Amino acid sequence: MKNSLLAVLRVLSLVLMIFSATMLVPWGVSYWLKDGAQFAYDEGIVITLSSGTLLWFFTRHHKRELRIKDGFLLVVLAWTVVPAFATIPLLAYFWPRLSFTDAYFEAVSGMTTTGATVLEGLDKLPYSINFWRGELVWLGGMGLIVLVVAILPLLGVGGRQIFKAEAPGPMKDSKLTPRMTETAKGLWLVYLALTVACALSLKWAGMDWQDAVMHCFSIMGLGGFSTHDASFGHFNSVAIEVVSIFFMTLCGMNFATHFVALRGRSARPYWFDPEIRWYLFAMYTGVLLVTYYLWAMGTYPDFWTALRFAAFNTVSIATTTGFANTDYNLWPMFAPLWMLFMSSFITCSGSTGGGIKLVRAMILYKQVFLEILRAMHPSVVRPIKLAGQPLPANIVYAVLAFGFMYMVTLVSLTLVMAFSGLDIITGFSAVVACVNNTGPGLNQVGPATTFAVLNDFQTWVCTFGMLLGRLEIFTLLVVLSPAFWEK
Repeated sequence: MKNSLLAVLRVLSLVLMIFSATMLVPWGVSYWLKDGAQFAYDEGIVITLSSGTLLWFFTRHHKRELRIKDGFLLVVLAWTVVPAFATIPLLAYFWPRLSFTDAYFEAVSGMTTTGATVLEGLDKLPYSINFWRGELVWLGGMGLIVLVVAILPLLGVGGRQIFKAEAPGPMKDSKLTPRMTETAKGLWLVYLALTVACALSLKWAGMDWQDAVMHCFSIMGLGGFSTHDASFGHFNSVAIEVVSIFFMTLCGMNFATHFVALRGRSARPYWFDPEIRWYLFAMYTGVLLVTYYLWAMGTYPDFWTALRFAAFNTVSIATTTGFANTDYNLWPMFAPLWMLFMSSFITCSGSTGGGIKLVRAMILYKQVFLEILRAMHPSVVRPIKLAGQPLPANIVYAVLAFGFMYMVTLVSLTLVMAFSGLDIITGFSAVVACVNNTGPGLNQVGPATTFAVLNDFQTWVCTFGMLLGRLEIFTLLVVLSPAFWEK
């Protein structure tokens, strides 16, 4: 086990050195704009690069192909250790106003693409600080580890086990290209192309370049960080909202499907993807339901105004982005609760969204229907099918186990939040928003407020919830289990 740990730490050292290079971009932005935050990135780059180099020096001789257990350990270490280094620019700039607890929460929120924040006065912050927050969302969107898979083979480290532990849902076993490195590069090229298209579209819709770049990062990662306390309410622009809805919808789809469609220059993969039709139907049916409800309840004076606010906020929350163009915490309670419910399952596997993923929800529904059928006809033999193909029993059992652990996680963390003294609406919505990587919750952590109202203990519970959600629960639980550390 010792040799395995040293091999993983060697790869982690390379991850840290690569991560230090990502700070050069906000450093350059700060230097160009002279916004007074350049010193924060100086410290971040030096400390992160030095730590990675020192770790590499002590583990440089432990070079070998990673196994399955190594891949799990590396992913967990990357998603817990790297955010600690991501806090350095935040701590350096805000010190002593920002504690490590809050800075780590902000960094984890960015890298897990949650978008929950403890910062206030975003409009007055140096642009490079907001840019760094957005870059963390963008890097976390496709997964820093997937990026590393495309680079580390050049440094002598294979990537298949890293990718398998990191990638969500069916992507774990998909071979989009013969080599895993080419798969990771292909996914990142699609991600980059959509990022550029999103930034240009937001600029065309009326944002300035700074806001367009920052918000395109958040949209691509479905992370919800903004440069303004009022989020999209600051812009009050239908054109900007329509563009954002379009790209949030795209990023809620499987990026493997985008990759195959672009490579084949055909829209056919979207039609044959078993999730996408249900994804679009469920999400936009939800939009119409919220629209009609708000209109019927008299929240807005006419149907079209209700449609505008329902469409943007429902798509934003359902895709686990977390932007808002109004304080939906003031709506009748059913509407925001329905949006939070949708965030639990709407996004597709292989997307940058959170939640249990729609493919798992489809399998769970089919299993429930099958059990009802078996109750009436005990001898019936009917396999669960997806896209016309029967699913192996082990996949169905894994999905059932995941669904059970997902519910246990929500209930357990909500009870912990209630035990800490938080009211049930705030506690439950904060847990759902963090585990689903959605961002804002309700009541005290609604879209018009921040998570700064939580005490340190509650903040760490939410941080743990974000990591559980981003790593899809089992990745983290596997490493925490005693069996993982047995020889």
